[in-house]
Amino acid sequence: MTALGAVFRPQLPPERLREVVRVAEDVGLEELWLWEDCFREGGISAAAAALAWSERVRVGVGLLPVPLRNVAVTAMEAAALHRMFPGRAVLGVGHGVQDWMGQVGARAESPLTLLREHLDALRALLRGERVSVSGRYVRLDDVALDWPPPAPVGVLAGAEGPRTLRLSGEAADGTVLTSATSPDGVRRARRLIEEGRAAAGRDPGEQHPVVVYLLTATGPDATARLRAELVAEGLDSVPGLGVAGDADAVAKAVQRLADAGADTVILQPTGDEPDPEGFVRFTAQEVRPLVP
Repeated sequence: MTALGAVFRPQLPPERLREVVRVAEDVGLEELWLWEDCFREGGISAAAAALAWSERVRVGVGLLPVPLRNVAVTAMEAAALHRMFPGRAVLGVGHGVQDWMGQVGARAESPLTLLREHLDALRALLRGERVSVSGRYVRLDDVALDWPPPAPVGVLAGAEGPRTLRLSGEAADGTVLTSATSPDGVRRARRLIEEGRAAAGRDPGEQHPVVVYLLTATGPDATARLRAELVAEGLDSVPGLGVAGDADAVAKAVQRLADAGADTVILQPTGDEPDPEGFVRFTAQEVRPLVP
């Protein structure tokens, strides 16, 4: 079965999150995803609140920009969430938007090297290992978590370009793809991820889940809102992106991504979505029954 979720976009003020979480829990939404977009809302703080306000829904953060975070801090926060809310936190890390990283003086000369070092150290720390490393960006001297997760946990990586997709296959436990990914893009990503996994000698029987965002608009002005967002993002000329329409149209778009290799599809409302709570209800109550 394809997992289905929705995004709480950080264009909404943080105080709106509680009601959206309440609705997500009430209607049986599988996954609610959050973004750590500069300079809006912190991913870990929002995730901790969402998890505390709920009992069942899984909460994803996609993504935590690694240039902003010492890997030991990422590991401590991730371990705390996994221990307090077992099985319900899903965390992804990524390059971050380079212009934003430059604004805060954290832009790396080699984002790929930084992400690889961060992934290697983070996954080792979350496995409970004692880590000493002196990399180009990540430096740890005899560091181990006092409270690592009691069971194995996955770390996802956000990826778009070929080198990052291969790196995700090599060094991450799953991959997050943006809403700029068409079904053909999912197929291409799968191939590149598998190339990375093979190069690293990863177990071919091991699962590597792929999460993809699907820009979604519903309601009487859905087509106009979707078009406006694609234009604003410079994506209006890319075929196969986004969906506007009723539950049947959205479910068919979800299925196209699933057929291309997505394990989880997260519906991403437009930035001007007028009813975030209604969007969550729509996802769980109208779209979910139509997605096998």
